[in-house]
Amino acid sequence: MQPDASPAEARAIDWLIRQRDAAFDDWDGFADWLAESPDHAAIYDAIASLDQDLDALPPLAKPVVVTMPIAPRRPSRRAWFGGAMAAALVAVIGLSTVNPFGNADRIETAAGEHRTIKLADGSRIEINGGSVVEIDPDRPRFARLEAGEAMFHVVHRDNDPFVVETGGDRIVDLGTAFNVVRRERQTSVAVSEGIVLYNPDRDKVRLVAGKAIEARDGDRRPPIVQDVDVASVGGWRSGLLVYNGAPLAVVAEDLKRTAGMEVQVTPAAAALSFRGALIIDANRDRTISDLAALSGTRARRQGDGWILTR
Repeated sequence: MQPDASPAEARAIDWLIRQRDAAFDDWDGFADWLAESPDHAAIYDAIASLDQDLDALPPLAKPVVVTMPIAPRRPSRRAWFGGAMAAALVAVIGLSTVNPFGNADRIETAAGEHRTIKLADGSRIEINGGSVVEIDPDRPRFARLEAGEAMFHVVHRDNDPFVVETGGDRIVDLGTAFNVVRRERQTSVAVSEGIVLYNPDRDKVRLVAGKAIEARDGDRRPPIVQDVDVASVGGWRSGLLVYNGAPLAVVAEDLKRTAGMEVQVTPAAAALSFRGALIIDANRDRTISDLAALSGTRARRQGDGWILTR
């Protein structure tokens, strides 16, 4: 870099160098620095882009931070990781009529399409791409996530809890905001506000803000409650995907759902873990390049998509 770099540029360089260390764990400090100014995100992104040693970065240790221009939105730590780039990102939410030519009570989104629906009680459901949500006009405090992902913002009522069903699971809300993902034979729940009860008639798992579970169909034991950064819950709404050792196959599935990106992972690479924050860039090639560099894989174009190999 040039010797007359600004203090912000110097600090961005320092963060980049520190993140090369596999033992780096000051992600909260990094997020706080990004949150200090909307310019920090762009500066860090520019520095990372100019780094000629990107391919030498240790895998599984650092998030890549990239941005795409979007309409302004009120910054919020809950919007995504650390509130760092909320001013530079926006959820691609369609507010158009839900299924205007079909069943209005069944909302289906295409890959990369985001929608928000408001319920009669004032609650909101933000629906990610590649998802199916069903509501029932006779049960205004009920929704079913058949597949995909949705963020629920529920208005609290003491004697009338909100119920979300997905797979064979039942999630009872006690006035909160929480994210639910339904994958093949697996349900994930993460809470950013308030409290939810997971399968209160069977597993009796209580989740408060900052807690999450991943439950597989057929498990005899209740799922283990894990810690989660509340700022990352529902981060897909702003184009941010945060992972803590998720298989690459899961990352590929999330990219398709959230951004409509077709990413295949070879069997040899499917179980490789990815740890960090991946932000969907307007230049999709760059997003894939960053993912490959930080996961220790090689990416190549295949038709309209990409394939990751070990």
